[in-house]
Amino acid sequence: MRENIIRERHSGGLAGHFGIEKTLYQLGHFYYWPRMWRDVQRYVRRCKVCQLAKGHNQNTTLYTPPTVPSRPWDSVNIDFVLGLPRTQRGFDSVMVVVDQFSKMAHFIPCRKTRDTPHVAHLFFSKIVRLHALPRSIVSDRDVKFIGHFWHTLWKKLEKQLNFSSAYHPQTDGET
Repeated sequence: MRENIIRERHSGGLAGHFGIEKTLYQLGHFYYWPRMWRDVQRYVRRCKVCQLAKGHNQNTTLYTPPTVPSRPWDSVNIDFVLGLPRTQRGFDSVMVVVDQFSKMAHFIPCRKTRDTPHVAHLFFSKIVRLHALPRSIVSDRDVKFIGHFWHTLWKKLEKQLNFSSAYHPQTDGET
């Protein structure tokens, strides 16, 4: 009988496969029995729909937002848009560079298969040539940015290379 009551409040009628806390809240208005929390917890953890559809625990702690730069092109975000149709000149991706101060963006066509030195060449020929060398760069953990060449380059230039967290738009959402 208890399992039927829990099922009705958790997944029946207008219920939406709520978690343990909300199911307990719904039950608490009308029912009480000893160890009700344990029974609800056991039922929700075994619910097949919840197991398939709901995500798992993630790191939801607060991240430190990037500092706001004091002038344009002092700090930039870089990312790639991949999987585009090939153009007549053979380009199939775009390198996106966004200034964190002014939100101005450059969209640089490139090829997906290019290596790190080519990406550095594009960055210097298209961005540094126009706006000078930024103090810091924020990028995701793309292979092109975590390579030895890229780290060595920025260390020699005494600049800062920062990496954003995966799927965390608060850090690298501009690009």
